[in-house]
Amino acid sequence: MTPNCQILIAEENHKERAALGRLLEAWGYPVTTAIDGNDALRKLQEQPFRLVIAGSRLPGCGSLELLRQALAQNDAPAVVMLSGQACVDEAVAVMKAGALDFMIKPVDPEQLKLRVDGVMAADRGGLDPDRRRSAERAIVTRDPFMQRMLTLAEQVADSRAAVLIQGESGTGKELLARFIHARSQRREGPFRAINCGALPESLLESELFGYEKGAFTGAFGRKTGIFEQAQGGTLLLDEITEMAFHLQSRLLRVLQEGEVDRVGGTRPVKLDVRVIATTNRDIKAAVAEGVFREDLFYRLNVIPLKIPPLRARMADLPLLVRHFIEKYNQIDGRSVKNLTDDAVERLAQLPFNGNVRELENLVERAVLLTRGETITVDDLLLEDGPGLAENPPAADPAAPEPLPGPLREAERRLILRALDHTDGNRTHAAKVLGISVRTLRNKLNEYQEKSF
Repeated sequence: MTPNCQILIAEENHKERAALGRLLEAWGYPVTTAIDGNDALRKLQEQPFRLVIAGSRLPGCGSLELLRQALAQNDAPAVVMLSGQACVDEAVAVMKAGALDFMIKPVDPEQLKLRVDGVMAADRGGLDPDRRRSAERAIVTRDPFMQRMLTLAEQVADSRAAVLIQGESGTGKELLARFIHARSQRREGPFRAINCGALPESLLESELFGYEKGAFTGAFGRKTGIFEQAQGGTLLLDEITEMAFHLQSRLLRVLQEGEVDRVGGTRPVKLDVRVIATTNRDIKAAVAEGVFREDLFYRLNVIPLKIPPLRARMADLPLLVRHFIEKYNQIDGRSVKNLTDDAVERLAQLPFNGNVRELENLVERAVLLTRGETITVDDLLLEDGPGLAENPPAADPAAPEPLPGPLREAERRLILRALDHTDGNRTHAAKVLGISVRTLRNKLNEYQEKSF
């Protein structure tokens, strides 16, 4: 029987719906789209779907009603809700109603792919070989330290020992966790991930451990926590040092006893889960400060792995650039081949405080902006940007403090330049600038008012 990999995208914004569809299809998943809640309900009745990705402001029946009716089906799909705003109340309502995840737009493709692949792996007993090899290739390196670390990760992949991955933001901690899962005997099982710092404390507790019907107001049915969802597979606890102190005690018990108690439950549930934790903080300092339990640290730190920042492995820069060009050529339907020597030299001068994630964003933007097959320095959109030089020139103590006017003018030039590169497409321009479309629109209105 062919496994169900169908994905339904319910999104009223045509451009966002089309872009998300292209992204999922580039990953090899069949996609059906719906323009509103009513359209999505009709399509749910016509055929089964494994995953529904829906905007949180759908017209028609509304997003919450779509969520409830989708989960009421006999073979209920997983549901991921997308929102343009980081609203805690909305997130709580959506997650309590049974959504698998609540993600903020613009969605990080890596985060979305981890979630989608995890859903499909759970449904069909694991990733297909092509997608598994693709996941393994995602760690691109020839750095000797990184290669030794990957060798160690492979050696311990089949054990049940907890792994603690440390590294700055953007270094690829989740990718390393995925690498370990793909090389383990658990690769046919689910891979689940939760960000311990992204959810309110009360919501994180129910997402981790689950709850029984009636455990609290709004608990209309049983919800399995992410520990149970990861049975037979791997659970990634992202940014573990952001977890509230009292939840750390509950987590420690789960790890020690190998069982979980749902909120409001009367009996524990036995677990078969491999736990990987990540942090971008100095976890030993957090223990010394009393904000992280020492006993939990030792329980997690059985296999310690540390990913170096990009600035410590700059020999990987050309490989990573090539990898991201190929990735976004496929996603965006482009045919970019390489960078000019000047562009390569300019990239090599950057401090990359955001590490590999920052590099990926730069390459994605350049692939979108370039009008030919070669990325130039101009396509990188680095001019007039703050913090571009690793060692900026010292200010002249005798020079007067610069006025804010030139800074506003530099901002205006950069915005207009982005619009020119995107042929006036405000959505694409906002994306490459890293701002919302609303902010871009307000800036343009401001410039127009001041021109009279």
